[in-house]
Amino acid sequence: MLKEKVIVITHADHFVGPVTSQVLASHGATVICHGGGAQEGVHHAQAQSPEDLIAEVIEAHGRIDALICNDAFPAERAPVDEAAPEQMRNALEALVEWPFRVIGQTVPHMKAAGKGKIIMVTSAAPIRGLANYAIYATARGAGNSMVKSLSLELARHNIQINAIAPNYIENPTYFPPELLANETAMAKMLSNIPAKRLGKPEEVAETIAFFASEKCGYITGHVLPISGGWA
Repeated sequence: MLKEKVIVITHADHFVGPVTSQVLASHGATVICHGGGAQEGVHHAQAQSPEDLIAEVIEAHGRIDALICNDAFPAERAPVDEAAPEQMRNALEALVEWPFRVIGQTVPHMKAAGKGKIIMVTSAAPIRGLANYAIYATARGAGNSMVKSLSLELARHNIQINAIAPNYIENPTYFPPELLANETAMAKMLSNIPAKRLGKPEEVAETIAFFASEKCGYITGHVLPISGGWA
């Protein structure tokens, strides 16, 4: 499905990055992982900034067929009357400014190629809202809004941009093994999920693979919750 595609995954050692890189590689893609990790069968970028990352990939591979913005930031409890302004600034920098910059560096190359796929891995949190987690939900909501706006800007260039908005997905960043082993915490989580189970990262990764493929040429500006019916 993705044979000969060059795909970049940002912050590939967090969130759904490790599984996604393996799934994309299994579909035949050349996967470039940014942000560390030691996954087999993928390439690893050394650059840290968005500008240097895209320059490094273009120099090594000549193009970018798909960009996966797999950005993460702690979902810390922060009631509005207790939160510090820098907490909001830090969340916006990680979940809005960083992907905006890396997308901005990638788009010229996709325009030149006449096509491209951009997938942001965001969150279902802003769709429903989360009391005491407004900082996280606000920053994630801005990411979802970015997808809506950029889809209108990029559609005429045959560039599709969509968001995967997960929640309650097994992953080491937000649902680490020690949390999953806590029976009380698990019971509380499952009571909130209509599907009565946590999602598997492979379920998110396979959806990303579809959005990154040529099969997805007429879907853009979509924010897809993957949350077992929670959102």
